[in-house]
Amino acid sequence: MDKNKSHSLKLGLALGGGSALGFAHLGVLRALEENDISIDFVSGTSAGAVVGALYAFGISFKDIEQEAERLDWKKLAKLHPSSLGITSNIAIREILERNIGKNADIADAKIPLAIVTTDIETGAKIVFKSGNVINAVLASSCLPGLFTPIEMEGLMLVDGGIVENVPISPLKPLGADIMVAVNLLRYRKYQKPKNIMGVLVNSFDMINHRISTQPKQNDADVLIEPNLSDYFMGDIKKWKEISEQGYAETLKHITAIKELQKKTVCEDFWQKIKNLFFNKKSKD
Repeated sequence: MDKNKSHSLKLGLALGGGSALGFAHLGVLRALEENDISIDFVSGTSAGAVVGALYAFGISFKDIEQEAERLDWKKLAKLHPSSLGITSNIAIREILERNIGKNADIADAKIPLAIVTTDIETGAKIVFKSGNVINAVLASSCLPGLFTPIEMEGLMLVDGGIVENVPISPLKPLGADIMVAVNLLRYRKYQKPKNIMGVLVNSFDMINHRISTQPKQNDADVLIEPNLSDYFMGDIKKWKEISEQGYAETLKHITAIKELQKKTVCEDFWQKIKNLFFNKKSKD
């Protein structure tokens, strides 16, 4: 066994929410794979939870692309009115069941996985590291008012983007030393709504945009922010273009990520000690 490898820093990847903009995550994964950058932990919110869960369970970005090709907005937003929502997220459920299985547990993922959701009754952030992966992902991607909330472990859960749209905070508890985060909402434009869905999607986009630009993003060692301002959150037919934007932006950060991965745990520890004394001296 390579001793240096056993002491290498572990990389965690946080995949943020953004509905159809989440196809950019496919380009991110492609760029990382092509450059031999391994991912040790994954956290996901909303669209990031969908892609992150599939990838963590061993589904390649190429296979996820095939699912994207078949995805139908009419089915995704098919009316299924209830007292708590106007549609059901059946299209995403079918993709997850087809690739992962109905009863898969988050804890069984090949890459350790965390999924962020919101308790709509209390506003609390609920992070799942175990439990039914399909229910957790559907909860994390449940746009309030559009999709019916998911009941799980006695809680009524909705989109994790309300509390943490770029899920950096779960990575360190998972064991990550290096945190790479993908923010899909750094650059936004909006289209005039044509119906109630447009109003809901724009409103949620605006809320998440504000959450995604909060100072806590500085917790990431590398922050990947593709410019997706030309795309609408419902542009699922433009998934290839969106994926390419994620790919191109990630390539700009490959060198920085590789430099971080060259460090060992000991080197990282001593660097933090040096920084601590240097900062203390400069303050004095």
